[in-house]
Amino acid sequence: MKDPSINSEFGKLEGVIIHQPGSEVENMTPENAERALYSDILNLSIASKEFALLEGVLKKVTSVFYVKNLLSEILKDENVKVKLLKEICSREGNVANPNLLAENTAEILANLLIEGVVLEKNNLTNYLSNERFLLRPLHNLFFTRDSAMGMNDHMIIGKMANPVRERESLIMDAIFNNHTLFETKILNPAKPDNGIVINSKSTLEGGDFQVARENVFVIGTGVRTSTQGIDFIIENIKQLKSGKQHIIVQELPSTPESFIHLDMVFTFLNTDSCMIYEPIITKMNRLRTIHIQIENRKVTKIEENPNILVALQKISIDLKPVFCGGSTDSWVQEREQYHSGANFFAFAPGKIIGYERNSHTIDELNNNGFEVLKAADVIDGKISVDDYKKCVVLIAGSELARGGGGARCMTMPVKRGEVEW
Repeated sequence: MKDPSINSEFGKLEGVIIHQPGSEVENMTPENAERALYSDILNLSIASKEFALLEGVLKKVTSVFYVKNLLSEILKDENVKVKLLKEICSREGNVANPNLLAENTAEILANLLIEGVVLEKNNLTNYLSNERFLLRPLHNLFFTRDSAMGMNDHMIIGKMANPVRERESLIMDAIFNNHTLFETKILNPAKPDNGIVINSKSTLEGGDFQVARENVFVIGTGVRTSTQGIDFIIENIKQLKSGKQHIIVQELPSTPESFIHLDMVFTFLNTDSCMIYEPIITKMNRLRTIHIQIENRKVTKIEENPNILVALQKISIDLKPVFCGGSTDSWVQEREQYHSGANFFAFAPGKIIGYERNSHTIDELNNNGFEVLKAADVIDGKISVDDYKKCVVLIAGSELARGGGGARCMTMPVKRGEVEW
């Protein structure tokens, strides 16, 4: 992973970062679930079994790295540990003492930073507090996609829209800056350089950021990624990249919660196909699609297009849409989109992972030439993804989907092979 490279959403996966959900997932109640950005509480035992299917398939096709392991390894460096703890405690209101936390071993400290630091009831204020945790658990960490994203030879650190997720970005920034496994250039909206001025309203999350081609980026803007966050991308592209660059911006609805990111309504499957939620992407609505062209380090064009597919077609990317939930029943489309039916993760061109629960979406993929494979069969070696030109590997998702994300949400690629167009 010395030279991370992400020049597409579907190049052969060479390295990915994931996080196995742990006790942090269950350290919430119905009362505080909304604060944790959940609409329901999860059953960890079931979610873990479902996640193991995703993990097992990934191990068959690529190198897999774990957030907790990477974090504990960098925390063995005393300077890194002290700096990260001070930053975390400062961002979270100095409720915890970084010096006391630093007394823990690297492994224990990594667990505490992920699973939460319990509030000791050792004074009147703490005794009367309704809080269980001094530092709250990272309930959303298994959605590793959002806290960092690859853009060519750079890793961009997410600027999270909600304070409850800020620690995730701090951890990923520390990992990419300090772990010997990675040697990469970093762009961080929270720590801008190159003279770029950051607007206080800038937010940017990986679920909204997709790389179509080396010089083409598709970005959603809505409740999680602001237009100011996309301006940060524009300014960096102007400084870093010569030649013609393209950004396709898609506005997203503010409600319901299943539309929080672009990858909940649009994901790339291959050089010639994509998964879409038709009512948002191609049906008539008030959500705008904007093409921004950057040439010779200047914005030379900003114009509206009918939709993402038309905008991409104009720059020689012609995609056939596959419809989430099929194309005949709007109720089925809505139900399957809500459970991440458009959220697929490509581990190679035309080879994807998604939830088996979205049966109409799977039928639609099968009708478009994707062989349907079960994750357990791939893991057990009964079948090999190498034997298929196009396939969809199905994982169980009765519990994970209730967390509000799919296979793409739970994976952070750090390196992909190049694609022949």
